[in-house]
Amino acid sequence: MRTEDFDFDLPEELIAQHPLEQRDHSRLLVLDKHSGSIAHRRFDDILEYLRPGDVLVINNTRVIPARLFGVKAGGTAHIEVLLLKPVQDRPDCWEVLVRPGKRVKTGAQVIFGEGKMTGTVVEETDSGRIMQFTYDGIFNEVLDELGTMPLPPYIKEKLEDQERYQTVYAKERGSAAAPTAGLHFTRELLEQVKARGVEVVEVLLHVGLGTFRPVQVDDILEHKMHSEHYRITAEAAATINKALDEGRRIIAVGTTSTRTLESAAKNGRVVAGEGDTSIFIYPGYQFQILSGLITNFHLPKSTLVMLVSALAGREHILHAYQEAIRERYRFFSFGDAMFIADVDQP
Repeated sequence: MRTEDFDFDLPEELIAQHPLEQRDHSRLLVLDKHSGSIAHRRFDDILEYLRPGDVLVINNTRVIPARLFGVKAGGTAHIEVLLLKPVQDRPDCWEVLVRPGKRVKTGAQVIFGEGKMTGTVVEETDSGRIMQFTYDGIFNEVLDELGTMPLPPYIKEKLEDQERYQTVYAKERGSAAAPTAGLHFTRELLEQVKARGVEVVEVLLHVGLGTFRPVQVDDILEHKMHSEHYRITAEAAATINKALDEGRRIIAVGTTSTRTLESAAKNGRVVAGEGDTSIFIYPGYQFQILSGLITNFHLPKSTLVMLVSALAGREHILHAYQEAIRERYRFFSFGDAMFIADVDQP
């Protein structure tokens, strides 16, 4: 299977640069995963497509202000550091990306906030650096003071309200990027979802920046996925497994929730626990848990386009994307949404 099979031409003006004033007023393309039929709605119309008894799975991760700007110790070179994830069992050590990387080798130090925090490169890796931080006080408080929100590179405009790059249910800090499908929900809409008889279950996956990168190899089977940390509680697993036993639908909000569910799947059930996952879902994959998906529109040739193609078929997905382009939908993180499932027509 070739990476080019998942390419499409996207006009640059359709890349959303800012969130809508009202989260749930984004557009919603509804795609029947079996027939490929399409409907154009507004996001809060999702209530008409969710069924009593469905389980809606959301990712409650919270984005950290992971982008830091500093100066190389002993010089004047300006250095940008992007925190990816903490290194297990190594206190105050993080996997990071550094720009410009050629200036920051093992042993180099970067000063942030005029000395409020210092980062020392302790190891160089294939994808970046391991940096150990020293500071006074509590790391998260220092990071909140010095860091900025790590918006994707295709967003050129400044985000005035940083909370608009968080879901309304974000709780546990740790992501380098938002689980963007969840950005469409308001607290009021979630309450309406519950009132309809839909169970809402929280899981956790800390999103890494590799999520958004296009695949660089010609054969997708040669692509190496990034690793992300996930957790599913015993209570969440029990709720999902009961629904599966009763033949009810499991609807994931976002590809991050999808990867969490399928990473924890064993013999058609969800196993509670936590760990790191590098699951790669592409056409031919047999879903064990997922019935449907709420998602955004993704980058060409990305693993996310491959994931949604595994659920609905490549032809259906690419046709839906062309329809979205014709209808001038907004794409990527602050863009519009899709609902992919076996669809009951309202």
